[in-house]
Amino acid sequence: MAAQRIPVLMYHRVGTAHHAGEQTYCVAPERFAGHMKALAQNGYQAVAIPDFMTWLEGSRDLPEGSFVLTFDDGFLGVHDHVAPVLTELGWPATVFLVSALIGKQDEWMHHDMPNAATYPLLDAAHIAALAKQGFSFHSHSRHHADLTQLTDAELENEVAGSRTELAGLLGKAPDFLAYPYGRYDDRVIDCARSAGYRSAFSVQSGFNRPGLDPFRIRRLDIFGTDTPAMLLRKIRLGSNDGSWQTALNYAAGRFKQILGGGA
Repeated sequence: MAAQRIPVLMYHRVGTAHHAGEQTYCVAPERFAGHMKALAQNGYQAVAIPDFMTWLEGSRDLPEGSFVLTFDDGFLGVHDHVAPVLTELGWPATVFLVSALIGKQDEWMHHDMPNAATYPLLDAAHIAALAKQGFSFHSHSRHHADLTQLTDAELENEVAGSRTELAGLLGKAPDFLAYPYGRYDDRVIDCARSAGYRSAFSVQSGFNRPGLDPFRIRRLDIFGTDTPAMLLRKIRLGSNDGSWQTALNYAAGRFKQILGGGA
């Protein structure tokens, strides 16, 4: 059966959370492995972004259970913890890189929280090794800035500048952009389109269906506190809330639709 809707999963750091405040955006390695095992055992299959985009444009079919796996920021854990799991499964994934900070640390955290710890990002050698394993790499801006708050010149530097930097590193210009913090507006979209990006990824939750605006791709936020069962509920419901209550509310709503003659 062909997929009618496809979720995109969004991870950030896979590694050790050193305090409770990091648990939202840091998934422990063993939990990540559990997530992937649960998806595979339940018939899900990761697909590459180019195949997903062709499907979104209505030019090809993908099987039911397809999903896209993305990692924002480019943390070192993608190399150390993610790659072995995905290599075993034969699954592709995409990493959105902060191009001016390759081989450095997530320095933007000091702007958001001055006392926050920072963590290492992939360097050029890691990226080259991962590319050979089937990972693809695209843009998350130059410095992880809130693009909506920049001047026109600053915005172009972050969006077009990142594409130029990554072209030098990767040997080809990236086609896709993930908006830092998920923040964008019409001006940001126009800049991304003018810079040559094919599409861009937001943090709005929900499923993607053919015909969706390619510069408003939806993603599901996967947290370090999500159990494998919660992840499965998220991907089945297209929701950032993987609780039982959300699943029950969804089922009750669908039942009422059926009783009322809805689709």
